[in-house]
Amino acid sequence: MQLPIVREGWGLTDETPEEFSSNVYAVKFNFTSGSPGYCGDLFIIQGDALTGYPPITLIREEDGTLGSAVNES
Repeated sequence: MQLPIVREGWGLTDETPEEFSSNVYAVKFNFTSGSPGYCGDLFIIQGDALTGYPPITLIREEDGTLGSAVNES
């Protein structure tokens, strides 16, 4: 919940982890894709309501940080 993409997506300001976790569903996969090829952690975070917005997907970067799995160009 410290990542800017997550904070912006939920409009977080000073919520505690407990408050945030009561409003989301999250899952972590040990993911292996085909082409172009990614192996590693894949996190999917979905709010507690189904809206027209897709869930946030994050991957573990080579330096160990989390980044968006979606190309935001």
